[in-house]
Amino acid sequence: MLVSAKDMLNKAREGKYAVGQFNINNLEWTKAVLLTAQENNSPVILGVSEGAGKYMGGYKTIVGMVNGMIEELNITVPVALHLDHGSYEGALKCIEAGFSSIMFDGSHYPIDENVAKTTELVKITTEKGLSLEAEVGSIGGEEDGVVGAGEIADPAECKRIADLGVTMLAAGIGNIHGQYPENWKGLAFDALEQINAVTGTTPLVLHGGTGIPEEMIKKAISLGVAKINVNTECQLSFAAATRGYIEAGKDQQGKGFDPRKLLAPGFEAIKATVKEKMELFGSVGQA
Repeated sequence: MLVSAKDMLNKAREGKYAVGQFNINNLEWTKAVLLTAQENNSPVILGVSEGAGKYMGGYKTIVGMVNGMIEELNITVPVALHLDHGSYEGALKCIEAGFSSIMFDGSHYPIDENVAKTTELVKITTEKGLSLEAEVGSIGGEEDGVVGAGEIADPAECKRIADLGVTMLAAGIGNIHGQYPENWKGLAFDALEQINAVTGTTPLVLHGGTGIPEEMIKKAISLGVAKINVNTECQLSFAAATRGYIEAGKDQQGKGFDPRKLLAPGFEAIKATVKEKMELFGSVGQA
């Protein structure tokens, strides 16, 4: 059964580890993440962007697939199904479809409008027992058409949003979606320290988890980050494994063209990447 991310993230913040959000793109992604979470006794968050939602046939299709897998694969660890970088309208659709966790990305609105819309969603999600993520200060880069300039969040604005009663807060601290450029300056830990100091016990979220050095990940966790998002790294490992299979000509051998065989190396690559991240984040054995 799907659960809110509230308890798993509060426990992670108190225990100084982070729960991974791994974005899903199809059946292979979903199955790989769920099985890896179960094998490592780790709570997990399945992230779905609005673009991925359309690609996979709609939010109700995704809810049906995830719930079916949890039952058929005997998944007993806590699993949250989470809308990633959702619009206000997208958030309402996912709530209706049966998601257990929602992100409303109001970072591109003036802060007063972000507060107003987030306030409405806090009321709805609280009534339904769902978790809610909000964002202040845009995350750099581009993900499924959502483009951010990579602003550093204003601690005062972060406090305004946290005080509304959101479950978790994504705050821009120099992190970006996709692969980090060679001239990246790193995470703004001074800003993170200030944000952590004014937002109380609200779990903080680090987007753009692909490519951030391990020591920065661990420092961010020590400063209140309890949820870390990973997407690009799984895509890269899946693509590399699939390319290797095809370039080796294995798709031309026997029934190697069968999608169950063709996609198997990528499936295993996703599992390996997810396990590596769970170990880094410290969530193994925390379910």
